[in-house]
Amino acid sequence: MTIGARLMSDPEKFSAQRITQIKFWMPNLFTFKTTRPASLTFTPGQFVRLGLHKEDGSEVWRAYSFVSAPDEENLEFYSIVAPDGEFSPRLARMRTGDELLVAHTAFGFLTLDRFEDGRDLWLLATGTGLAPYISMLRTQEPWHRFERIFLVHSVRLAADLTYRDEIEDLARRNGPQTHTAELRYVATVTREKAPDTLGGRITQLIENGALEQAAGATLSPQHSRIMVCGNPEMVRDTRKLLTGMGYAVSRSATPGPLALENQW
Repeated sequence: MTIGARLMSDPEKFSAQRITQIKFWMPNLFTFKTTRPASLTFTPGQFVRLGLHKEDGSEVWRAYSFVSAPDEENLEFYSIVAPDGEFSPRLARMRTGDELLVAHTAFGFLTLDRFEDGRDLWLLATGTGLAPYISMLRTQEPWHRFERIFLVHSVRLAADLTYRDEIEDLARRNGPQTHTAELRYVATVTREKAPDTLGGRITQLIENGALEQAAGATLSPQHSRIMVCGNPEMVRDTRKLLTGMGYAVSRSATPGPLALENQW
């Protein structure tokens, strides 16, 4: 049974909401906001299922991570347009006021409660895998739980480095001067050279030491708590690399220093 079929079997599990804002960073990359079901609660790092009506009257559903913090009035999401996709091209054509279906239950385990302790929090993302980390950084928990936060965003082109203004503002407003964690932002661009960025994939930058050098810190299973979110290939390769370096994947019964989630 498909996600849409399961939700349609019980209409109380979702409701029609409205698009309140759409912002295109690039023609194939955009952020959108919606009104919020009254019963929907979530933890930063989780995702929710969104639905759209198709031309034949049926519906198509996809999972999207929250960009918004749990206490924000509207929901915010981050999407890429998959040219041959069934959902995102329709979504990209929507305008303010259009209807979108939003499920009432959030899912996912890429949350800070996966870690029991730790000094440094490393947030590794490719593309729209940045979304859950923005949600986390809009709350107080990571700033007070850790001494340092390293946000690593890997994209193909420099123009895809979204949310930079907000990230830099968060870094300015936090840190030792406010008795909270220091945020260090590391951008990496894989298909062109760009100022103030690294070149290469996250796994390559971990293996050759360039990521640690740029961050000004050392990765270690003892002190580092690592989250990985992005395309399935990146998540798979990073998991293989880090588990080989001694980072155990965090589980409910056996917490570890590594948590991962595919962005699609």
